[in-house]
Amino acid sequence: MNFLAHVYLSGNSDEISIGNFIGDYVKGSNYNNYPDLIRKGILLHRSIDDFTDHHPIVHHSKAILYQKYRRYSGVIVDIFYDHFLTLEWGNFSQQPLSDFISQFYDNLFIHYAFLPKEIKDFLPTCLNENWINTYGTINGIKRTFKKMSARTSLPKKSWQSVRELKKNYSAFREDFVEFFPLLINFVEEEHNISLEYPQTIHFKESV
Repeated sequence: MNFLAHVYLSGNSDEISIGNFIGDYVKGSNYNNYPDLIRKGILLHRSIDDFTDHHPIVHHSKAILYQKYRRYSGVIVDIFYDHFLTLEWGNFSQQPLSDFISQFYDNLFIHYAFLPKEIKDFLPTCLNENWINTYGTINGIKRTFKKMSARTSLPKKSWQSVRELKKNYSAFREDFVEFFPLLINFVEEEHNISLEYPQTIHFKESV
């Protein structure tokens, strides 16, 4: 799951951030069981997913993977995009990534009572291995896929998709560069969340 993007797109609200993080694990109308801002975060998560799933730039990224990974292409692209967000974090936030992640981990403990059981089950491993921060490396992405395939319906050999990332690195990066600012604008305009970032973006060339 693209945890980093969802947390980043929550703005400065700890409660919205929690809701956005747990969004995949709250089904149907169960979001009504949560406090107002966490509920807003859950609905924000759904809105972000809907915007992303239907955007033609993301469709281009998924098309590169579709022949091999079919309906799982979207999940894989989510992780790839978090990879680029990790590498280019300084283009979107003045706060160091390590500080941002550490602050979010503290937030998880503060709001632990609101986390669904599925998240509580994998949270110790997530924290100990610092999953979110590992998205910045190919090996880290590979480990993420292996862990996800062990606890979700993602195929066991999905980690091999990193070969497609390496092979089509420029294409995926260009899609991310074009898409993510559009997603930021959508969140700001549709959900009244402020996400300030530098207007001149210089992306790295290397993996």
